[in-house]
Amino acid sequence: MPAINPTVEASHYSRDGSGGYVCGLCPHRCAIQPGGFGRCGSRKGEETMLTAYSYGRVSSIAVDPIEKKPLYHYYPKSKIFSVGGIGCNLSCKNCQNYSISMSSAGKKRTTYESPEEIAALCRMERLDSMAFTYNEPVIWLEYIMDVAACDRDLRYVMVSNGMAEEEPLKELCRVSDAMNIDVKGFTEKFYKDICGGRLEDVLRSAEVVRGQGVHLELTYLVIPGYNDSEAEIGEFCHWVRDALSDDTPVHFARFHPDFEMTQVPMTPVDTLLRCRETAAECGLEYAYVGNVLTDDGSDTYCPECGGLVIRRTGYTVDLVALDGRRCAYCKHRLNIVR
Repeated sequence: MPAINPTVEASHYSRDGSGGYVCGLCPHRCAIQPGGFGRCGSRKGEETMLTAYSYGRVSSIAVDPIEKKPLYHYYPKSKIFSVGGIGCNLSCKNCQNYSISMSSAGKKRTTYESPEEIAALCRMERLDSMAFTYNEPVIWLEYIMDVAACDRDLRYVMVSNGMAEEEPLKELCRVSDAMNIDVKGFTEKFYKDICGGRLEDVLRSAEVVRGQGVHLELTYLVIPGYNDSEAEIGEFCHWVRDALSDDTPVHFARFHPDFEMTQVPMTPVDTLLRCRETAAECGLEYAYVGNVLTDDGSDTYCPECGGLVIRRTGYTVDLVALDGRRCAYCKHRLNIVR
């Protein structure tokens, strides 16, 4: 039987000159003394090493539609085994999962699941894919790598904020089949004031993931008065087109009041539709509206012939005209993984 909450050495760190450690997992590069924790709560300093303190501490398990991640172009209409831990390396004032992302180990009830156990639970649900989601998967790197090593036939998906140093991110890419990265706004001021991070780090991560050949989709949560100006949305869309590709799926999600931003109103539907129009004007082939029901804001159309390929109403999905990875009407190859 595996030990409960085993002590696992962290990867990607170095010693400093004061007997402490410098974590190299994400751009914060926390200085951690013995007995102390990194900002994410997943790194703890011991006398002899830096440990992956949240290793195997599971806070959430569910079976979700793949569209909930959201991933619209990765095995559409499938189910995925979803797992979450605790902690995060950002501190977003609007976080909807703050009960786990803002909790440190020991303050939030978790259950230890060994890599073998969590993979077996996925198989018991007769599923062949697993998502690390709900909180930031990058801070669970060691656990994810061990899960992937014990069942190499599962497909692995990451739902990430993109705050990772390049080498750990590339390591994660080696076991990832798909990622959704949140681009939470498109100004450094927004990231500093609302998230406690840097936009440039997130953009670099998206480019790294794209460069590693991992299927990539982006989510942009549209917050009224904070990141919803036409200029900012336009700059974001141009960056996606020029730095990534025009066929990168983009999800403009509706904000709802939560955590420390309960006084901010929900995003008007017209604003979301405007974002989608801006994306199309910038040349993006796949732009969606999320967290709200619209007539066709979640549908996939062929960028070549304009035919309806996939219809979505909430999490109800109809594969209208999908022939493998091609449009059934004109046979155009779509950026869809099946």
